[in-house]
Amino acid sequence: MSSWQKIYQKILDLPLSLLVKTHSIPSDPVADLELDLERPIVYILPFRSVTDLLTLRSSTQALGLPDPLSPLEINGQTYRRYVYIASAPSVFGSNGELPQESIDLFTGLLEQHKQDSELDIQVVPASILWGRKPGKEDNQKPILRALNGPEKFFTILGHGRDCMVRLSPAVSLRYMADNHGTDDSIANKLARVARIHFSRQQLAASGPKLPDRQALFKRLLASKAIEKVVAEEAASRDVPIEKVRKEAIDMMEEIAADFSYSLIKHGERFLGWLWNRLYQGLNINNAKRVRKLAQDGHEIVYVPCHRSHMDYLLLSYVLYREGMVPPHIAAGINLNFFPAGPIFRHGGAFFIRRSFKGNRLYSTVFREYLAELFAKGYSVEYFSEGGRSRTGRLLPAKTGMLSMTIQAMLRGLNRPVTLVPVYIGYEHVMEVGTYAKELQGKRKEKENVGQVLRTLRKLRNLGQGYVNFGEPIPLNHYLNEHVPEWHKDIDPIEPQRPQWLNPVVNDLAVKMMTHINDAAATNALTLAGVALLAARQRALSREDLEQQIDCYLQLLRNVPYSSQFTVPNDDAKTMVAHALEMDKFVIERDSLGEMVSLDRQQAILMTYYRNNIIHLFALPSLIASIVICHERLSIDDIVSQIRRLYPFLQAELFLHYSTEELAEVIEAQVNELARQRLVQRDGDVVSLNNARIGPLHLLARTITETLQRYAITLTLLNSEPELMKSDLEQQSQMLAQRLSRLHGINAPEFFDKGVFAILVNTLRKEGYLNEDCHAVSQPVEELAELLAALVSPEVKLTIQAVMNREERVETTDADA
Repeated sequence: MSSWQKIYQKILDLPLSLLVKTHSIPSDPVADLELDLERPIVYILPFRSVTDLLTLRSSTQALGLPDPLSPLEINGQTYRRYVYIASAPSVFGSNGELPQESIDLFTGLLEQHKQDSELDIQVVPASILWGRKPGKEDNQKPILRALNGPEKFFTILGHGRDCMVRLSPAVSLRYMADNHGTDDSIANKLARVARIHFSRQQLAASGPKLPDRQALFKRLLASKAIEKVVAEEAASRDVPIEKVRKEAIDMMEEIAADFSYSLIKHGERFLGWLWNRLYQGLNINNAKRVRKLAQDGHEIVYVPCHRSHMDYLLLSYVLYREGMVPPHIAAGINLNFFPAGPIFRHGGAFFIRRSFKGNRLYSTVFREYLAELFAKGYSVEYFSEGGRSRTGRLLPAKTGMLSMTIQAMLRGLNRPVTLVPVYIGYEHVMEVGTYAKELQGKRKEKENVGQVLRTLRKLRNLGQGYVNFGEPIPLNHYLNEHVPEWHKDIDPIEPQRPQWLNPVVNDLAVKMMTHINDAAATNALTLAGVALLAARQRALSREDLEQQIDCYLQLLRNVPYSSQFTVPNDDAKTMVAHALEMDKFVIERDSLGEMVSLDRQQAILMTYYRNNIIHLFALPSLIASIVICHERLSIDDIVSQIRRLYPFLQAELFLHYSTEELAEVIEAQVNELARQRLVQRDGDVVSLNNARIGPLHLLARTITETLQRYAITLTLLNSEPELMKSDLEQQSQMLAQRLSRLHGINAPEFFDKGVFAILVNTLRKEGYLNEDCHAVSQPVEELAELLAALVSPEVKLTIQAVMNREERVETTDADA
């Protein structure tokens, strides 16, 4: 490096340190990009720019990576640690060719690999993005464009505080040398690949160019599908065609987003301040896989679980901070109130009516708008549960949006479409108190400004927040596997609903929700809730609570539920201390120490957090219940009983284990329980360990209420085999309500009609009900006996007593 270059860099250092604030992605490149700091690293940048180089330098120093300005010593030779793939632009333009010094550097490094078989240099692509404004559709400038001196100056003034340094997985020069040779042409090939890489990276960060809103409406109105429906509606209603066109435009105005980069940019700063004020930390996992999908050109559809209105903001914020463009979000029309509606619309929300069945014009306009989003490459987000979960459990998916996604594919999209399930969790959900009241019968309050202000007034420390990206589902691959000839149904004008669509969508919806649950995040509050709600009086000594949480942690760490879910690294004592700081527990002290308990109201609210992760403990809890019931039995007996019950748990809790995997999973769970001395194992025989019966009982009670619900329905069905499906669900719900009052069961979902509907549907699917939905006697009787053995005698007696009372009332009414 010449002396004048050094002087120039020193002169630039001061203003850049004042004007530029970098955000580095990934935040932990050594782990995320699997970099080996023992091997040489060379950085590759898209354009020659001293400003970009110095910005990269400040970022790498903060990340603990080698300084790009430090010399690279290899076998006595000194090389630069950075390389450009295009010449520096001037006010008169640039030829964009690979500079000769870059060719010389690549050639020299490849020659070193030829001479030294142990050498393996890591070439790390580095993009410096100054702002992420996508621009308008009528702007024909290329996605990746070098800036000349004046342009760079004004860009730094305008976007210096919004600068992103994006590092990508390293390219191995050893691999290049071994597989492609070491001649001069390799440098040009690497440069061409790098240009494509940087262009895709820019597109992934900023998104496609934005349309003019009125031009978008004209384009939609001119589509063959909308033209056809408008003409048919005008003819059937005997009104002028212009009137129907006006109705269609009004619908577009109601639906369409009006994405604003300015709002996103300033909103990110506001939300950053808000999250730091509300949360003690945000935990983000597996974002790397989503960045790769975006860069590979996939059409990404985010399908998160829905716990809170915070979900919209949190996911968009996380995606922007992770270097991706926020998605267009399908939001309920109930959120389109002033001032929230316009803000959400500028943030990417498009609004959808709760129901538009029978409104052909609206459904066509909405479907065409969604297809336009996919065709232009905008990522999309929708909440498949249809609304926020009031119980904390994942709800069965509403399949309308998923069906329209596949119909959009039947228009002939030229990019792969991938669903990305997202688990969003909180240690405190701001609406949880409202949910409890709604489940107890209070009418849902319509969203309005007053409600927002009341909520904001209550905001305080909400603990930790969690965003876990689950395993993606490539839709093209899924359809190729399940409907190999789906391409035959492609219609670029108006795709129909092929016969295979509904069953494929239903199966895909279950897979999607299962992937969300696979990515669950456990935390201190959810684990404390699981333990205390399992205790008889919702109270444990602090030592017992720590012991129980330690039991849960060992189960989750030693027999992981999936490769996607997350467990805190803290020990049980630290987690209990953190949970108690959330001010949700009653703490009493006596001469023997501290007691931690839940009052009745908090116990009801705490079921929400327990239900977020109850699926993680379904199998170990069921194993514990069976062992406690029988005291001593073989592994084969445990597997046999669980096989009978598993389809119901799987349908309700979206468990991912296949029936074939059950025996192996149960074996691993039993071994872990034996390792913790919660049970004893002698060969294939499992028995109680009375010295550790307390923790085993608490583990077993996690699934107790679910088994009680099953027992209610099966007892009813066994006593009245010809009970109609609707009557079975209704009477099961009534019995559950009575049982909850008599036995102090505080879980609102215990008598939720939805869980009984899932149970009855699974009974039919598994062959316990015939085509007329009447009981198949022997299987129902056997299942009822199995469940009766797993519930407590007093609960069993209560169920029978309530049923007998109802029978006497019916007999009296009939006699009268």
